Amino acid sequence: MSVKPYHHIPIQECHEPLVELLPEAIAFVTPHPYQTIGAPYGAQSPFWVRRGVRDRLLRAQHYLQTLQPGWQIQVFDAYRPIAVQQYMVDYTFAQLAQAQGLHPAQVEPAQKQALYEQVFEFWALPSSNPATPPPHSTGAALDVTLVDGNGQAIAMGSPIDEVSARSYPDHFAQATDPIGQAYHHHRTQLNQVMVEAGFMRHPSEWWHFSYGDQMWAWLMAQKYPATSYIACYGAVAPNP
Repeated sequence: MSVKPYHHIPIQECHEPLVELLPEAIAFVTPHPYQTIGAPYGAQSPFWVRRGVRDRLLRAQHYLQTLQPGWQIQVFDAYRPIAVQQYMVDYTFAQLAQAQGLHPAQVEPAQKQALYEQVFEFWALPSSNPATPPPHSTGAALDVTLVDGNGQAIAMGSPIDEVSARSYPDHFAQATDPIGQAYHHHRTQLNQVMVEAGFMRHPSEWWHFSYGDQMWAWLMAQKYPATSYIACYGAVAPNP
């Protein structure tokens, strides 16, 4: 249930360093939501990315502001150590169990399997195998949304990390009401500026974009089947 379709993509690590996203250039969600609930970042920052990812993010933001002056891309989350990925998988499992009236430590095997199937639809396995790193542990992945010139969040129809069908990028594509149509328009605009800068969007998450990891290579190969793609970013530890 945790095997992802992109895990077969080979990784040829380019050894590009992690760099810090600067608040004067990019908007952040603060306080960081995972740090707030106790995720074990230690001295590591959730706002690190690979250098090439940072450059493309700035390019996407510049393009956004040609379409919507004053708007910004807001980063919800970026780099995750494996320990944070494990923490968030466990946290999400517990939240889903409790929402169904179950005690996380006392669920039956069938219930546990069903819960993990929900978790791993949206969360990557916290694998330490260098051949199958979680996207966020490579410094290649970003969870982002949009804010207006006053820093107010643009309505997207569901919060980041919601484990439901509303998280699918095209969930509101067939909406006939103005609110649903606005949600879809905003999601489409976010995708437009990110793709223009070279990113690809997660098939199940309107907020998740990456460049250079296995998921990116897999999505690019589907979009351009005549071309072969490999990942250039594998799991990475912060620079000493």
